[in-house]
Amino acid sequence: MRWRMKMAVVVAVLAWGLGWAGPVAATVQPAVMPGDRAVGLASTASGRGYWVATAAGDVLPFGDATGHGSLNGVGLTAPVVGVAATPDGGGYWLVAADGGVFAFGDARFFGSAARVALSAPVVGVAATPDGGGYWLAASDGGVFAFGDARFSGSLVGAPGLDSPVRGISALADDSHYWLVTAKGALTVFGFSSGSWPSGWADLSSTPPVAPFVEVVDHGTATDVGVWLLGGDGGVFTIGSAPFFGSAADVALVAPVVAMAPTPDHQGYWLLGADGGVFAFGDAPFLGSATPG
Repeated sequence: MRWRMKMAVVVAVLAWGLGWAGPVAATVQPAVMPGDRAVGLASTASGRGYWVATAAGDVLPFGDATGHGSLNGVGLTAPVVGVAATPDGGGYWLVAADGGVFAFGDARFFGSAARVALSAPVVGVAATPDGGGYWLAASDGGVFAFGDARFSGSLVGAPGLDSPVRGISALADDSHYWLVTAKGALTVFGFSSGSWPSGWADLSSTPPVAPFVEVVDHGTATDVGVWLLGGDGGVFTIGSAPFFGSAADVALVAPVVAMAPTPDHQGYWLLGADGGVFAFGDAPFLGSATPG
């Protein structure tokens, strides 16, 4: 015992003299746990980090992303389906399929649809640019607005809605948002002149190789455009949204489920259900959440 104590003192002295802090815990790469799956992706304000959200409510940080909390260990009544970050990256919202909303960090809670008798599950969330509100979208085209997010319409009861809504994305204000269906029908709400900017068309007339899973607004002040994401990793551009690449030619282990743009919209990340992350354009690859 005395010998061990002397050795400990020697090690401590050597560590101090050499400027070494001594042994530290090994860095553990965040990963999607067995039985769970990745469902959402959000970028930090710098574009040098991102969060991966899982169906069980875990939030896995990469790069300069900071963990602000998660639902790990919470007995959820429905799985998490999406994540949205606050403008400064100091917090995020998680939304569950039953309409429940969970706020972490500097994200404020403005309400949820958890007490609403939903006709269909919630599939996504989009925050307003100032972080003062958010929209939830359901697979039947229902839209729920909270905080400063303004309700501009929905697809509930819309004629010709022959496939479920899969994603929602907001323009750079508090009243315009996009919905996309699994077959690629794209609708924008909030334009007084009609549903579509002049000269646009959706992709619903062309059968997709895999169902669409996400719509992401290009988000510039002068141009209007969107990216559409297919479950096979295909990326489709409409309007001013530029093409930086896709995962359509990758031998995927799991379907692609989410997309997040960089803050300058000159790149994007794609997320696989297994936690795999694919980076394009100026989006830096900062790690994947795949197990092992």
